[in-house]
Amino acid sequence: MMPSESYPEDVVKAAQWLADQKEPPAMVVPTIRQRFSLSALEAAQACALAQHFRTIRRAFG
Repeated sequence: MMPSESYPEDVVKAAQWLADQKEPPAMVVPTIRQRFSLSALEAAQACALAQHFRTIRRAFG
């Protein structure tokens, strides 16, 4: 499990935004880097966390 408490607030916000998108942007990493002022590593972490959020939503509604 990936507890969101272990990530910086900006990464969690980016992940929540990304998980809420019906269709993620084509260039997701540059988009969330610019939109949330993240580093490349933080953007990658946000992508992984967003996928985790989507999985949890599907499993638990």
